[in-house]
Order: sequence, then structure tokens, then C-alpha cells
Amino acid sequence: MIMTHSSLRILLLPMLFAVACGGTGSKTVGGQGGSAGASGAGGSSGSAAGSGGASDTGAAMGGSPRGGAGTGGIGAGGNAGGSGGGGGGALAGNSGGGASGGRGGSSGGATAGNSGGGPPAAEAGAPGGAIGGSGGMIGSSGGTTSSSGGTTGGSGGTMGGRGGTVATGGTTSSGGSVAGSNGGRSTGQGGSSGGSVGSGGSGAGGTRDAGAAGAGGTRDAGSTATGGAGGTGDCATPPAASPLIGWATASGSTTGGGNAAPVTVTTLAALQSAVKGTTAAVIYVKGVLVPGAVAIGSNKTIVGLCGAEIHGHIGMSGSSNVILRNIKIVGYAVGNCALDPSYSSATGCSSGDDAISIQGKSDHIWLDHDDISDGTDGNLDITHADDFITISWTKFHYSSARTDNSGSDSTGANGHRYSNLIGHDDGNASEDTGHLTITWHHNWWANFVMERQPRVRFGRVHLFNNLYTSAGDDYCIGVGVGANLRTEKNVFVGVKTPIDTTGYSDATSAVSSTDNLYSGTSGAAPADLRASSVFDPASVYTYTLDDTSSLQAAIESGAGPK
Repeated sequence: MIMTHSSLRILLLPMLFAVACGGTGSKTVGGQGGSAGASGAGGSSGSAAGSGGASDTGAAMGGSPRGGAGTGGIGAGGNAGGSGGGGGGALAGNSGGGASGGRGGSSGGATAGNSGGGPPAAEAGAPGGAIGGSGGMIGSSGGTTSSSGGTTGGSGGTMGGRGGTVATGGTTSSGGSVAGSNGGRSTGQGGSSGGSVGSGGSGAGGTRDAGAAGAGGTRDAGSTATGGAGGTGDCATPPAASPLIGWATASGSTTGGGNAAPVTVTTLAALQSAVKGTTAAVIYVKGVLVPGAVAIGSNKTIVGLCGAEIHGHIGMSGSSNVILRNIKIVGYAVGNCALDPSYSSATGCSSGDDAISIQGKSDHIWLDHDDISDGTDGNLDITHADDFITISWTKFHYSSARTDNSGSDSTGANGHRYSNLIGHDDGNASEDTGHLTITWHHNWWANFVMERQPRVRFGRVHLFNNLYTSAGDDYCIGVGVGANLRTEKNVFVGVKTPIDTTGYSDATSAVSSTDNLYSGTSGAAPADLRASSVFDPASVYTYTLDDTSSLQAAIESGAGPK
């Protein structure tokens, strides 16, 4: 049929009128993805074609489900950004009878959400920060700003969502994911490992869609996530221990709590309870505990996390199979022995507690990477027939040059800063002979230590690759009654009398020293004593000696907690 311009105009005028006027419902946009607005009055099943592409999101009532698109531009990577469908469908993609915004693009998607009257914001966006869901995505590349600490949008940080506006939420994340776990309604699941600041969902990726930002979906403002720690690390896993070497490997081994599930304690009372008894346990200590006494049972591993400190006194008596590592132990007497609850002015500092005492035939004990200071009587004393003990990579010191000016056992200006005693009395041969088997390696005796680094009675003691910088001391290693010592490749810097073989020894005492380094030392020159009778550690366990040339730097950087 041939049609003239005039007849064509007559035919099209009603249709164009319907498109332009569309009925009172033509500005109501349906929910989910723009389906069914309030019924548009006119419009035929194939409303006038707009310049946009076809949309599959539905059209206003009265129009074809796949009617011609409105003029809202095409959302990059997604369906037409404004499928104003059928009869009564508005020409613009954000309002009118047709669905607005389309289903959004996966890469930059349509900015416009269901304009007006869409459902409450976001049911769920893609993990990774998609803004939108069905209807109004700012695509996955449009709204995510992934930072090294906490992802924007992250696992449970989607913004905007179904029918949502250009999400204003997902703004700055103070500790983790930006706004809105599972579709922007909640505050995120916390930041990953402290969470960096997210840039929020600015919606920059959705700029290709000409449809205006929908006014619907305002329920989700994309609240700022407050989860996530402050970037200091989670402090959940301690550093690995050093390899176990020495006497603690003999006659079995030292395993502590073994593979028991770790329990973390943050108070003195919780620690006191956790270390009791003989049941195997692994205890992580976190925080600085108030001063007090802690009695450790058997089959325990105690490990410090994140600079943990135990103050007061730790005791082991008759304990077996204990590991104590990566922790700072501070005795009661920080600058003043009278701070110790056991202190008696009638006696002096020796009346108080050690920072750590091991006694009562305890066996298989390993201290590794600890920092031990300010014990009232001593820092670490090992007495009464203990066996199979290794002390490694541990620092011994005092916080100040305290004094000890009162009492029958007063030591005056020395302040009883006597760090480590092995064997408590010259007259205890019947109990101690054949026991007190101890290895000391890669330890550091440092500030304000005066004596006993260590002083040994009766025991078979091996000291190798240790560092002494305790300038101002009286002596370092004291060879006492019945002692049997081997020293190898230790480093002595600026100290007095590195090895005292005359002040405390008797006719049974023996010491052999090999390849020690003495730098700027004073006092009596080191000398062997009955060297042929000194025990051979290599017949008991395997060990490797480090060269002394770089040992000081290695110990100063490596000793103590990590």
C-alpha cells in the first residue's frame, strides 16, 4: 500500500501523542530492574523506538516487554541503560513506565538505579564491590577500590544494589570493607588485616549511562564499615622457635605441650590457671600482665605474642617438659628490691624472688628467645638437681644500677645484680652431683649485670656462642665447687674477669675454654682448670659452633623476643 506523507502523519499522530503524554502513571518506575510502573495509559505494544538499544528488564504496563528503548544511553557492558518500554514508556531511561537503568553492566554498568519507587537498596552485589544488583549496577570495575589492607566492597562490601542509587555509601572505610555486607544494608564484615581506607563507591565506572541517578533505593546509604584492626597485624601466630640444641635434647626430648590447641590468655589469673597440672597445653600470652607469681606444671608450652610481658615471679618445681619462649619476664625489683612482696629489709635483696626459678629435680626445660630482667635475688636460678635444660637466644640484664644497702646479706652498690646461679649451696653435693646438666648458647648478658653469668656448682654445663657486654661487672662465668664446664667461641667485650677460676672453685672443679674472643677485657686472664676431666658435649648431642667474628652483631639483633 502506498502512503502519502499526509496519511502517514494521520496514522502516527496518535502514537506520538501517546508517547508524549503517556498517562499519569508514566513517571512511576517499577521495582526490581524497572518492571511494571503504575499503568501507563496509552502506548501500543511496540512503542516508539528510542535511540537506545533493546532492554530485557521489562517495560511499563501496557508496553511490550521488549519495547523500544528510551533515550537513556547504553550502560557499558550491560543492557540498554533505560529501556523505557511500551505504551506510556518515557523517553528518558530514568523515569517513566519502562524499567530504568537496565540490569547494569558488568564493567562500568548503568549508573541509574530504578528511579523512584524501586525496592530498598541492594539485595546483593558481586563480592568485589559491584554497586547495584539487578537494576542500577555501577559495575565491578566502577565502584571497587581495592586497597592492600581492606578491600572496598570486599567480601561482603557491595554497595548500592537492586534499584539502588549511585551509592553514596561505601565511603571511607576506617578499618576494613566499605559499606554493606551482602548488598549494602550492613556495615561490612570488617577489614582484612587492618584495612586501608577505601575510596568508596563513587560510581565513576557508570558514567556512560545517560539515565539520571535513580531516587529509589535510598534505604542503603552505604554506611562506613568500622570493622578491622588498625593495621598492626593480628598477633595470632608467634614466630617459630629456634632449633632445639643441647642438653634439652638428651634422654628423650623437650616438646612442651606438643600439638595441643593453643589457648590465649590476657590476664594473670588466666595464665596461672592455664599452666597448672600435667595435661599437655599450649598457652599464648598476650599483653602486659600485672605482677604476680606463676607456678608452671608439666607438659606446657608458653609463648608470648606481640610484646607480651609477665611481671613478678615464674617458678618450676618438679616440672617436666616445659618450653617458655618469645616472652619478656620482668622480676619484682625494677630499680628497688623492696618492691618484691617477699623482700625483708633484715636480709636484703637475696630475701626476694628470682624472676624465674627452676628447682626440685625439674627436667627437660627449654627457654628460647626470652628477655629476663630485674629479679630480686636472681634473674634465672637453676637449683636442686635439675636436668636436661637448654637456654638459648635469651637476654639477661637489669633496668638500672639499683643498690642493696640494708640487711644481713647486703651487697651495697652491687645491688645484688647477680643474674644466674646454678646450684644453690656448696654443701649440696649429695643432691646435685651428676645433675644440673645445662646448655647455654647465643645468650646475651648486658646492662648492669654484676656477677653470675652464670656461676656454677656441681653441674655439667656447656656455654658456647654467648655474648658478654656487661661492663662494670665483677666477673662473668664463675667456676664453683664441683663444677664441670666447657666454654667455646664466646665473645667477651669490655668486661672484667671473663672466667673466674679462683674465687669459688675447689679441687674437683674443672673448666676448658676454646676459641673465645676477648676484646677490651680486664682482670684475671682466663685459664683452664683440670681441662682433661671436662665432659665432651659432642658425646651427648650435636651442635655447630658459629665463628666469633660476626657473633656480637648476630646476638644483639637476634636475642630476646621477636
